[in-house]
Amino acid sequence: MKPIVAIIGRPNVGKSTLFNRITRTKDALVDNFPGVTRDRHYGDANWNDVEFTLVDTGGFTAGEDFADEIRFQVHQAIEDADVILLLLDGKGGISPFDKDMLNLLRNIDKPIFYAVNKIDGAEQEIYLSEFYQLGLETLYPVSAEHRYGLTDLLDDLAAVLSGLAPDPHDNPDEDMIRLAVVGRPNVGKSSLINRILGQDRLLVSDIPGTTRDAIDSVCKLNGKSYLLVDTAGIRRKGKVSRKLEKFSVIKALKSLDRCDVALIVMDANEGVTDQDISIAGYAYDRGCGCIMLLNKWDLVEKDSKTVKMYYERLRDQAKFLNFAPAMTISALNGQRVTKTFKLVDEVYDQYAHRISTGLLNRIMERAIEKNSPSLHRGRRIKFYYAAQISTRPPTIVCFVNYPQAVHFSYKRYLLNQLREGSGLDKTPIRMIFRQREGRKKR
Repeated sequence: MKPIVAIIGRPNVGKSTLFNRITRTKDALVDNFPGVTRDRHYGDANWNDVEFTLVDTGGFTAGEDFADEIRFQVHQAIEDADVILLLLDGKGGISPFDKDMLNLLRNIDKPIFYAVNKIDGAEQEIYLSEFYQLGLETLYPVSAEHRYGLTDLLDDLAAVLSGLAPDPHDNPDEDMIRLAVVGRPNVGKSSLINRILGQDRLLVSDIPGTTRDAIDSVCKLNGKSYLLVDTAGIRRKGKVSRKLEKFSVIKALKSLDRCDVALIVMDANEGVTDQDISIAGYAYDRGCGCIMLLNKWDLVEKDSKTVKMYYERLRDQAKFLNFAPAMTISALNGQRVTKTFKLVDEVYDQYAHRISTGLLNRIMERAIEKNSPSLHRGRRIKFYYAAQISTRPPTIVCFVNYPQAVHFSYKRYLLNQLREGSGLDKTPIRMIFRQREGRKKR
């Protein structure tokens, strides 16, 4: 599971710019006025081969629109994070909000980094002297805009992250299929989990999870054991407010990092939304097996064509998940809930499947013979051989003379041929193109 680093600070100190710099994206909105970031934003980062999830939060303030909501989600980000990065404004100096945050952090028993932003060079480090009045021992002068000082900060951050001890309960049983129930707020995740765990014949035990104050629930059906990952905070209905569930994306990402199969719950009565597709995209990006569950089917007015229409609409909106099976369910009355586990078994069997090297290369040879790749600068693209290097999900490496020249449409064609030839039609498959060792392209 990737550790989580939360960037906090008052408005307009450069949190989003730093987020974009570290994640090497432009996902966080950046503008030269306070309050642009209101929700938490998150992205994957890697430094010195240490992978982590970075969280960008709204500016910690008071008395403005959305201030209460922003302060709430900052508190949530601090609670969920493994490491906290407080960003201060080197040009603006100390503000009362900086002192409020420091008072909040003094009671936090987690690694905390203090960085002073907008220090564009060594000659500007004189501005640090003011911040030492806050009683901080180590300050990192940085410029998110110009990259000054980031190497030192990230080197020390990666060292701390690499030293975080894994939870001893993280691998209770390697044979147990790990499931994460994810979805946007109010689609019925809690009801589904309650329905699964509320049946005495399913419930076996609760064991501590890797996330603080979370319970991973073990259930058993037809002699097979399943681990519902990090769901306790959702299934205790009496303790879940709508606001708390609204800001539960980080917990969902933690769940996805630890699961084999993601149950992506959608509200069939409201229809499939862009947010549903985004959440499905998080699961896809993390290489999870996926099952899309259209919940609240009991509320949908339907005829003989309704199911087909819903499935076609879902496939059209989530083309990247065309391999993922879908099912209509009702967590409220239990309709088809237990049948979900039959799909889980099918998806997991494919997710953990290993294709023999001989079969894999025969499938690839037939596919290339049937439809050759286009030329690259007048030269033919040659596929030498393929090998599966890992499972969960199945990951294939193809050795090619021009790896970068393989068009994404041809990769999609090869994946479709591979699914057809191997029967792996319900699992994500990763395909990587590499230069054959000992051969150099001319």
